[in-house]
Amino acid sequence: MVLGYDNIQGSDGFTYGGSTGYDIAVTPRVTVGPEVSFSDSTTKDSGVHASRDLAASLRLGYVVTPQVLAFGKVGYANTRFEYAGAHQSLEGVRFGGGLEYAVTPRTYISAEYQRTEYEDDFGGRNAGLVGVGFRF
Repeated sequence: MVLGYDNIQGSDGFTYGGSTGYDIAVTPRVTVGPEVSFSDSTTKDSGVHASRDLAASLRLGYVVTPQVLAFGKVGYANTRFEYAGAHQSLEGVRFGGGLEYAVTPRTYISAEYQRTEYEDDFGGRNAGLVGVGFRF
């Protein structure tokens, strides 16, 4: 589960959603793996509402301490924008990074920054997220 600040073309809002992924240890300190996410937003600008957001990314992590994982990611994003009873989906490139702190061996909290650059010179999106996650 993730919650956070959302900014699209200068308009502020709140974003919430979830993600799932899988980390593979390629060395004792380096991980790599896929991540998919789904979120929604309250951000509106001039009658345009940013709604459903789907993303698929590749994460690269580095174990800083046994409890702290620093990570970066890059991937694909697809966001639906609604306006005047219609909607349009835009694709873009999402990148960012953050930290995960292991509270227990199976539970972590996270903080992350994400940037999305959309097609058609639409502009970008910035998000600051905090989350709680579980490892299986």
